[in-house]
Amino acid sequence: MGSSCPEVSQPRPRTACRTGPRRPCRISGGIAAAGRPGARGETPGPSGGSVAVSPESPMDSRMDPAVSAVRLTVREAVHTLSSSEDGDRILSTLGSLKRYLGGAENPALPGEQEEFARMHFSALLRCLVGRLSPAWLELLPGGQLEAPWASFFLEGPADQAFLVLMESIEGMAGPSFRLMKMVQLLAQFLGAGRVAAVMESQCWQLAEPAFPLLQETLLAKLVGLPDHLGNRLQRENLAAFLPQNYFPLLGEELLRVLQAVVDSLRDGWDCSISFLSQVLGKACVHGRQKEILGVLVPQLMALTQGNCLWQRVCWRLVECVPDRAMEALLTGLVEAASGPEVLSRLLGNLVMKSKKARFVMTRKILFLQYRYSTPMLQSLLGYLAMDSQRRPLLVQALKELLETWGSSSAIRHAPLPQQRYVSKAVLICLANLREAELRDSRDELLASLMAGVKSRLDSSLPAVRRLGMIVAEVASARIHPEGPPLRFQYEDDELSRELLALVAAQPVADSPSEASPAVAPVAAEAPDRGSTEGGGVPAQAEGAGSDLDSDDDLVPYDMSGDQELKSSKAPAYLRDCVEALTSSEDWERWEAALQAVEGLIVRSPAATREVSVELAKVLLHLEEKTSVVGFEVLRQRALVAVVVTDPAPVAEYLTSQFYAINFSLRQRMDILDVLTLAAQELSRPGRLPKAAQVGSPSPASPSSSTEAPAWRVVVEERIRNKTRRFSQGSARRGPDAGPNEFSLVAGWFFFPLIQHFDRPLVTFDLLGEDQLVLGRLAHTLGAMMYLAVNTTVAVPMGKALLEFVWTLRFHGDAYVRQGLLSAVSAVLLSVPTARLLTDLPDELLEAGPWLADVAEQDSDEDCRVLAVKALLLLEKLKDTLLPLTPP
Repeated sequence: MGSSCPEVSQPRPRTACRTGPRRPCRISGGIAAAGRPGARGETPGPSGGSVAVSPESPMDSRMDPAVSAVRLTVREAVHTLSSSEDGDRILSTLGSLKRYLGGAENPALPGEQEEFARMHFSALLRCLVGRLSPAWLELLPGGQLEAPWASFFLEGPADQAFLVLMESIEGMAGPSFRLMKMVQLLAQFLGAGRVAAVMESQCWQLAEPAFPLLQETLLAKLVGLPDHLGNRLQRENLAAFLPQNYFPLLGEELLRVLQAVVDSLRDGWDCSISFLSQVLGKACVHGRQKEILGVLVPQLMALTQGNCLWQRVCWRLVECVPDRAMEALLTGLVEAASGPEVLSRLLGNLVMKSKKARFVMTRKILFLQYRYSTPMLQSLLGYLAMDSQRRPLLVQALKELLETWGSSSAIRHAPLPQQRYVSKAVLICLANLREAELRDSRDELLASLMAGVKSRLDSSLPAVRRLGMIVAEVASARIHPEGPPLRFQYEDDELSRELLALVAAQPVADSPSEASPAVAPVAAEAPDRGSTEGGGVPAQAEGAGSDLDSDDDLVPYDMSGDQELKSSKAPAYLRDCVEALTSSEDWERWEAALQAVEGLIVRSPAATREVSVELAKVLLHLEEKTSVVGFEVLRQRALVAVVVTDPAPVAEYLTSQFYAINFSLRQRMDILDVLTLAAQELSRPGRLPKAAQVGSPSPASPSSSTEAPAWRVVVEERIRNKTRRFSQGSARRGPDAGPNEFSLVAGWFFFPLIQHFDRPLVTFDLLGEDQLVLGRLAHTLGAMMYLAVNTTVAVPMGKALLEFVWTLRFHGDAYVRQGLLSAVSAVLLSVPTARLLTDLPDELLEAGPWLADVAEQDSDEDCRVLAVKALLLLEKLKDTLLPLTPP
């Protein structure tokens, strides 16, 4: 049990509360009903039930002769109820006991009522439960006994009645009439609002509770009621006891008690809401935040609107929640609140008063968890910005977020969804802070930002690099608006638009005059980008108000069939192309040669083999000298055509240049891409050496190449019309079968690439900073392994590739691990089943536990998915090999 909270009292300047010693809280409104505890002038007894006390009757009446009379009366009544079979006598006995509840025409004295509630009520209820049976209820016809019997549970002290009901239900051995009657009575107890009376009875204990064990038992039974009833009743459970129905009811009852507390405070009575806080916190710990807060929060939102007393009650309600339940409650409140204003009204300055709340809201939600939605982040950080006392926490949160965002260790090990979550939090913080606050911490923020940008741009994952670009643009414009802006080129997708929209909101200020645009430089760039993409729009807008010199009515010329006039003719031979690409100063001739070289390679394979290595060297070192549309595509397709035409020597040259010194990372990755595409083309069955299948035709191609398909179609149509067929088969032809040409040269592609990966060079270190190229190399080797399926060289390739994977299996970069996992799957798919068991048993035995570990613990989602796929292939392989093993 958490410590009891200080009582909620109305502030003296705002109300006309009476001063002096504390007095029991007076309940008004709809909670206290006739015959129920909580009426004005009552106070709880030691058992938790409320007992009426008047100034004339002292609390301590142990020596009063009336006490012994109550004891004797109750003893005789219990004896009668336990042994008598006379229905009229039982009914008369119940009526005589009813006077001690205060609901009869001739109620007992207050001292007698107190003694009855404190000493005898629970025993009487247990006696009534023990006598319950069909025969006992039928002693009088028409249910004359059942109504008085049930009234003791529904009108007596609610806490004791509730505990006896739960005790009797849990203590019964099996299904019975008594069990179902008690269950129905408990449902009636809930429907009559008695749960509110149970919680209400605990609100008037201003000091430490006299019976903490009783209060703890009440707390456990109230919150755990659906679990207890579900375990006891199994499939016979009632709908009222299901969690989705019970916890909204508990929320409504909690709201009624809070209303009674507020009414009492208005009348100047003090009370404690510690028990209510514990009920709310325990329900949230049980994972029922949505059910109970879904009822409480909308009502509290309306009640706290412009009502300071309700706000103070809500603040105290949250403050009194035990620390162990604070996280569950706060996360539920942040999710349920519709905005930072509502959250500020419900929580007040809780983060300044509670260390646990500060840790949850400024550390755990921001750094240790990332499952929360963007609106929840906006509510949380907006709440910190709503008050001047909380704004330093927002600045500190931004510093820590930027430090985490830029940490190289976090970039390597944190999953991508968490990195997106932290990036969103950074942008929301920037949108809520003013320029003066950012200026005070400019140096520290810029240092963290620049370090983070460098670490993110060095990442191998495009998504991580894009996050770095977007956050760097926005943060630099906000933190240092006077400096040169950072600008990057990144893909305009849904994520980038969502991130940029987070900074479009106005920062939260204490007054409207202090609000300023969140990201002025970024907003100023938007018209420039729009005018660059469509330059005619501003001009049209400028002249919209004038009708003079308007060209809108003129019909433009149709220039779709025009051809660009070129002074230089496209080369007709490969050697002319090589000369034009290396030594020509005529840029039009250079461009024409680049566009024609692919077609010439495909049409002239013999001539290509004579200059293949030289041509590959020229294309590999070729730089864009003019603004050629699709320069990278033309250069890559020409290189692929050279490798496909003369695979062995060109592949040997390219693989040797991959580990050469004087090459950039871009050129090395181009080599890998070209080798992968060429291997794919060589392994394709039914490959036809036609220019139309590899690239665009050359401008120098003869006219017969376009006329041949026309006459062929005519001939085939005539043959089809004059041919008689008795059965019509499928008109579609499958792909032409043919040998896998890649199998003959796979070794030239594969082994030179895998040999020297662990040898660092002066300008190239795969195991060091060049992890992007290492990841691309792993993907390339896996693709080649897959394309060499069922070939003779597949077994040594698979063995070498698994050794490569085993060396790098614990690499810190996610992109590299993705390539390694893809390579494992390629080995399992490409190497024949029988050869895997005979030639690679040790490698497969070691791969299984590693794949299982990656599938469970890897921080990258794509790595986990690839590991699961590889595990499925491994299990399928075991199932296939199992029948082959001898008994």
